[in-house]
Amino acid sequence: MNASQAMVFSLVAVGILVCLPLIGVTAGMTTLFAVFIPYAAVALFFIGVVARVVRWARSPVPFRIPTTCGQQKSFPWIKADPLENPTDTKGVVLRMILEVLLFRSLFRNTRLEFYEGPKIRYASAKWLWLGAIVFHYSFLVVLLRHLRFFSEPVTPLVTLLESVDGFLEVGLPRLYISGLALLAGVTYLFLRRVTIPQLKYISLPSDYFPLFLIFAVAATGLLMRYIYKVDIVGVKELTMGLATFRPVIPEGIGVIFYIHLFLVSVLFAYFPFSKLVHMAGVFLSPTRNLPNNSRMVRHINPWNYPVKVHTYEEYEDEFREKMIEAGLPVEKKE
Repeated sequence: MNASQAMVFSLVAVGILVCLPLIGVTAGMTTLFAVFIPYAAVALFFIGVVARVVRWARSPVPFRIPTTCGQQKSFPWIKADPLENPTDTKGVVLRMILEVLLFRSLFRNTRLEFYEGPKIRYASAKWLWLGAIVFHYSFLVVLLRHLRFFSEPVTPLVTLLESVDGFLEVGLPRLYISGLALLAGVTYLFLRRVTIPQLKYISLPSDYFPLFLIFAVAATGLLMRYIYKVDIVGVKELTMGLATFRPVIPEGIGVIFYIHLFLVSVLFAYFPFSKLVHMAGVFLSPTRNLPNNSRMVRHINPWNYPVKVHTYEEYEDEFREKMIEAGLPVEKKE
């Protein structure tokens, strides 16, 4: 499947997902899309993520393989780089915090360029880092804002977040920056994938599908808030019922809400089996969470099992006569 086919396949798949609740809710299967599918998706999300994390945690890591780009600690007169080449837990934790919160390795991303000569040079590439920051943090803010639908009264932290997110006070209801930023971030990641030939060549449906799915989630959320208004009181009654395991389905909630809810459910169910699960995997990456102390500590593979050794001395004792007959050199004549 080439890149264009992968893109069309993913787009069609998301289109079908949009149509399913539209048809189902119209046909009276509201309970399925409002109750059963969200519960199943959340269960699949937690079970899948836990299973992936347990499998990663049980994987043997017998050797120290941290990625480094600084001077390792050695002699006292050689200046070591405790952040780029950590040798203790403190350095590892600090480097991990910067990686998780600021995408530090992505910030140092470079691109290869050819120019007259021909010569090759490496240039800074910060747009991907900026797009990733916008996408991830806007997604986080959107998720946190949605906590208002699952708690009563709404926690002060969520109220404060909404105030900061909508500080422009444009329109009614207020325009949230995070919603537009999420849409812009997804759009950038998609355009980058289709406009860079090398990246487009290696793109698969697993690259396009989550982008289209998240775009559809964000788009239906914005449509629901600003254009096709839904009964927000009914929505909160439904979400509170789901959160307390006493679901009720109020009448009159617009069908676009069920489309949005179904797409979110698909995203939750798809998460553990997709590349999106790197959110949990980054913490278990041995290239990030191990100190580089191989010069100070002898690491022995804990999974080593006893091996019966056949030494050369034993080998020669067993075949000495035949080796002498064949003219092969031996260490002992008898």
